[in-house]
Amino acid sequence: MNQKLPELREKANRLPLLPGVYIMKDARGEVIYVGKAKALKNRVSSYFRGEHLPKVAAMADKVDDFDVIVVTSEFEALVLENSLIKRHKPYYNILLKDDKGYPYIRLDARSEYPTFSLTNRYAKDGARYFGPFGGRAQSRDIIDTVCKALLLPTCTRKFPRDIGKQRPCLNYHMGACAGWCMAGHTSEEYHAAMEQAAMILSGKTKQLTEELTEKMLSASEELKFELAASYRDRIRAIEGLGNRQRVISAVYADTDAVGFYRGAKSCFSVLHFVGGDLAAKDFELMEEPLEEDGEAVSGLVRQYYSQRGAWPKYILLPTEAEDAEALSQLFTELSGHKVSVETPKRGDRLRLVESAVTNAREESERAATGAQKTLKTLEWLQKTLELPSMPERIEAFDVSNLGSEGIVAAMTVFVRGRPLKRDYRKFKMKDVAGPDDYASMRQVVTRRFVHYKAGDKGFDEAPDLLLIDGGRGQVSAVQAALAGTQLADVPMFGMVKDDRHRTRALVTPEGREIGIVTQQAVFSLIGQIQEETHRFAIEYQRSLRNESFGSELSAIPGVGSVRKNELLCSFKTIKAIKNAGLDELSAVVPKNTAKAVFEYYHKDEEKK
Repeated sequence: MNQKLPELREKANRLPLLPGVYIMKDARGEVIYVGKAKALKNRVSSYFRGEHLPKVAAMADKVDDFDVIVVTSEFEALVLENSLIKRHKPYYNILLKDDKGYPYIRLDARSEYPTFSLTNRYAKDGARYFGPFGGRAQSRDIIDTVCKALLLPTCTRKFPRDIGKQRPCLNYHMGACAGWCMAGHTSEEYHAAMEQAAMILSGKTKQLTEELTEKMLSASEELKFELAASYRDRIRAIEGLGNRQRVISAVYADTDAVGFYRGAKSCFSVLHFVGGDLAAKDFELMEEPLEEDGEAVSGLVRQYYSQRGAWPKYILLPTEAEDAEALSQLFTELSGHKVSVETPKRGDRLRLVESAVTNAREESERAATGAQKTLKTLEWLQKTLELPSMPERIEAFDVSNLGSEGIVAAMTVFVRGRPLKRDYRKFKMKDVAGPDDYASMRQVVTRRFVHYKAGDKGFDEAPDLLLIDGGRGQVSAVQAALAGTQLADVPMFGMVKDDRHRTRALVTPEGREIGIVTQQAVFSLIGQIQEETHRFAIEYQRSLRNESFGSELSAIPGVGSVRKNELLCSFKTIKAIKNAGLDELSAVVPKNTAKAVFEYYHKDEEKK
């Protein structure tokens, strides 16, 4: 309960019934929420009275103070709110990812041989700008695809400087370029081809193919069959742009249908339509917004188009937005053309919105399904093992040894069914005589507890469940090691394997086996944990072994990194290399290297 609630309520009741923006702050003075209102008094005071949804209540409980800025109209409030959200990025506001990047493709047609380039901003510099498109990688791919379709150069040669100076590059021989670096082409022909590329990037593909078709037919009638064939090939190349053509068209959509769905994961989607045909789809998943649907959609739409920088003629919303008129005005001013923000009630436009909502719902449910499945699996695991609570943090341990050399252990961590690799830890055993799995397991969990007690990073959280790679003996060793510690009450089970080295059951310290094979989801999760822990331990063991072996072999004259790796791959251990005969070594490495290795390990025998 917010102790400052009476004070905040009194302050809100003194606000005017005027449009404006309110800024909620926490006890540290940080902005946690920014909103707009037609009447500040009514809107702000609503946060400090009555019952609210959990997320609204959580925000209101953290409010220590608030500021307001009075403006003259709802439109001004909308613009100011958008600016303040961008500046402060408040925790409780809906924030779309701002790292998508929507670059423009730039063409300065004033030069003799213009080329395409990428830029993040539109500038009034006399050049032509297309877009904005998707990320920079996607935009470069679009440029390359369009240029190859029209046989324009994508190499690093400069024109007219390099014309006729070198043989044409591989692109020409592969049929991806007309060979503009060869003599015989004119700058007028180049400009004409670039203009065709510009038409594609402007979304005028249909117009271009119609023009080229007319030229093809005209050339054919004039018996200029080679020219007609070149037009035909160009038309086919343009029609073959496929998905790239759809991406380009989406930028110049005349209608965008917006969808929004609240679920375990909420989803905002936008379908781009060109002439009634679907060109592309954008969507983003998020936590449930604090605002009601109408206000939430308004905020999402503002953020989306301010980041994208391209506006269609019509933006169709799935729910009524009080500021639809102000949004239309804002987008019209930003785009330079009329933009209408509407909520259709019937007809084809309503069906477009329904389609966008359906897409949002499907994406939301698809994303939530994985999380829900994992949650259900953990619930089943809790029930199967009769755990006191859901095992949100699971820690697994495995020991790996190679004879008496280099005994190591690995600890992996799974949080809510997913690996948390930053908390993985590896241990090199100390003072363990021989390959004693019980002693090794006792040591590793003891060291884990020492780190926990000290509050060391990565060890400072107590697990809800311990899984030990091994049977009853290993689990009993762990139980004995943790007896009397703060981790003594953590449930622990051994992972018993079948003939295929897969965990078939879990075993208690008392020796009671709990079968999991019939529960596929639990079986898969435990199997994943067991395999991941084993992999991590083996990789650590291998790295230490290679380091140790490599250092010994490197001391032998004539044995470099290549020969060292060949010996290790073939013989696996230093002991095997020591016991190998000269003929065996010669079968793996050159004779001079084999002789050097053999003499190194048998020099004492020669003295005798």
